[in-house]
Order: sequence, then structure tokens, then C-alpha cells
Amino acid sequence: MGTGVEYSSQTENSTKQRVLIVEDELFIALDLEETIKEMGFDVAGLANGRDQALQLARDADIAFVDVNLSDGPTGPEICRRLVEEFGVTVVFMTGNPEAVADKLNGALGVVTKPAMPSTVQRTLRKAAELRRGLN
Repeated sequence: MGTGVEYSSQTENSTKQRVLIVEDELFIALDLEETIKEMGFDVAGLANGRDQALQLARDADIAFVDVNLSDGPTGPEICRRLVEEFGVTVVFMTGNPEAVADKLNGALGVVTKPAMPSTVQRTLRKAAELRRGLN
């Protein structure tokens, strides 16, 4: 998913915000991680299920969360907890957007997989701007 694009002002884009990736498909998670790092953001970690995601939540400002994970369809619950308990800005990233249509649980929105890097970049910039506005 990497773009090969270099960003001249990486700290302007990220202001050191950390992004958690909750995805059980390793190659998708690694592509997403590469895109996020190329934008100058820090990656708080990779999680493939609820327990890992919640362990890493304290270190995250923003999270991309899949719906169906290694421990089942726990994405909506993870989202709710990240938002309510940790104040994380969440974006669902799923091949089944209809699965969360009624269960956004405070998420910023949904990115449909497979996602182009430009879509991930736009969404991440939007989430970062939203967080900067909250501070």
C-alpha cells in the first residue's frame, strides 16, 4: 500500500499522533503500517483481536479497526471501548461496510477494503485534524 511519496513536513501532518492498527490479515496490516509511517505518523502497534487492541489502546490516538478479526466480529466492541474508555478516534476499515452501518459506536467513519493508499491518507489526515481541533 506504500506510495513512495515523501512528505516534507511530517511533523505537521502527524504532530506525533500514534495510530493503532487492528487487523488480522498480516499483509493488509503491514501495508497500512507502511502508509501511516510514510505520512510521518507513529504506529502504536498491530493487533489482530480484542485483547491485543485493548492492551495497546493507551498508546493510541487514532485507530483503524477491522470488523472481523481473529477472535470473531469484535471490531464494533473494540471501537466502542477505544472511543469510550481511551478517547481514541476510530475509523473502521472493512470489506463489509454494511456490517457496521448501524454500529458505528462513535467511529469517525468507514473505509471500504481494499483501500487505495490515497483513501487511507485522506482519512488519516481528517482524523488527525479532528483530534487537533479537540486539543
